[in-house]
Amino acid sequence: MFQVLFCSDIVPDFKKNERNNSRLYLAVFSAVLGNFNFGYSLVYPSPVLPKLTSPDADPRLRLDPNQAAWFGSIYSLGAAAGGLGAMLLNDLIGRKMSIMMSAVPSTAGYTLMGGAVNLSMLHGGRFLTGVAGGMTAASIPVYISEISHKKVRGALGSCPQITAVFGTLTLYALGLVVPWRWLAVAGCVPAVLMVVLLVFMPSSPRRLLSLGQEQKAEKALRWLRGAKYNTSIELNAIQHSINTQVKITLAQLATPIYYRPILISVGMRFLQQMTGITPILVYLEPIFAKSSVSLEPRYDAAIVGAVRLLSVAVAASLMDKAGRKALLYTSSMLMFLSSLTLTMISHTTPCPAVNVTAPNSELGNALQASQETALSFVPLISTVVFIFGYAMGWGPITWLLMSEVLPLVARGVASGLCVTVSWVTAFVLTHAFTLLVDAYGLYVPYLMFTVVCVFCLLFNAVCIPETRKRSLEEIENYFRTGRTFTIRQNHPSVVSS
Repeated sequence: MFQVLFCSDIVPDFKKNERNNSRLYLAVFSAVLGNFNFGYSLVYPSPVLPKLTSPDADPRLRLDPNQAAWFGSIYSLGAAAGGLGAMLLNDLIGRKMSIMMSAVPSTAGYTLMGGAVNLSMLHGGRFLTGVAGGMTAASIPVYISEISHKKVRGALGSCPQITAVFGTLTLYALGLVVPWRWLAVAGCVPAVLMVVLLVFMPSSPRRLLSLGQEQKAEKALRWLRGAKYNTSIELNAIQHSINTQVKITLAQLATPIYYRPILISVGMRFLQQMTGITPILVYLEPIFAKSSVSLEPRYDAAIVGAVRLLSVAVAASLMDKAGRKALLYTSSMLMFLSSLTLTMISHTTPCPAVNVTAPNSELGNALQASQETALSFVPLISTVVFIFGYAMGWGPITWLLMSEVLPLVARGVASGLCVTVSWVTAFVLTHAFTLLVDAYGLYVPYLMFTVVCVFCLLFNAVCIPETRKRSLEEIENYFRTGRTFTIRQNHPSVVSS
């Protein structure tokens, strides 16, 4: 009799348990406008540097090679500072408010660059937009992972990278026709729009529950899932995860449940930057100018931006089908092959002389010209493949995995740490890139990027777990149990949401 009554009680709940994702998508869109601004500001020097380093530039703003290196790299230093700030703000005022706060340095930075009359304003504005980028990079992936459910978390987790790529492409496209000062003015628009929309979005239900605000958490989750969704099951799972957490001490950081996911996240962010993606994107037009591609560098940059957007869209569609590790393997191999090709073609070994007899001199010259034309597209094709590979895996998936594997109790601080490590690495690499190119050409940095891609393959094989179709509670349970990196499908102690 008890069993009959119990079944009759739960059947209506299943009928009512219908999700409506429309508001969830709106909340994600509102947040990732910060990533659009991040992608836009990251590559701002690509069309601007050729204008500020030319002899026709305003003498007050003309950049020598050392100043140009600082203009390109100081963004990463600002992003590292923003990541450190997010370590405090994520837990102090919450993920949503941290994202909104990033609009302040972003708008101030663009204003300084748009109205710059000296180098200090240029570098100061560039630094401030970097601070905003670091804040959003540390906060947005965590916010999205905490408001999403596991069926769409993979696809939504790639949205920050998609919008960042779209912001990059927008900058490249506008750079073809818009003066560099107006490029800075245009960068203020998405930041302001982001703040306006986020005012109406809910805070993370996980954070609200961790603060003991059950009613607000239930209201936020119902807003995100729809009126017909039974929130009690998911809220209980989240509450169970929170109840099993304690404040971390230094001694507890030595336990695998904490140090393993943190080290994995830091390692991913370090390797992602060491692939060379930031200096390649920041100096894309100057790189193509040195590579002697037959097209104008600004058009090459626009082509690469379009391909990058396409590849991230492909990754988003495959994220929850092929799995994270499979896409990371594919990404690593594509980057390795393309960077190896770029290493070989950028080597300064002289080509053998062509012995052309007099009667066939015209034919020989024509063949040589056609070969040179064909070879001139190899750097463009290889760079496109590199960007395609990166944007399929090591671009979006490292952000997603960082937000998935970090333990809830340390997620705010640890995500800030990951972003800080990432951008300190990017700063050093971006600043050193121009010095290496000036001293040795493109060969040496490309060779280094090729070696790093091998380490990416090994790191994925040994360290990174497959989190596809896993709730955040199941992932935490995986690190808590100390089992192998292969997560079992039906572990009895796993709490599902």
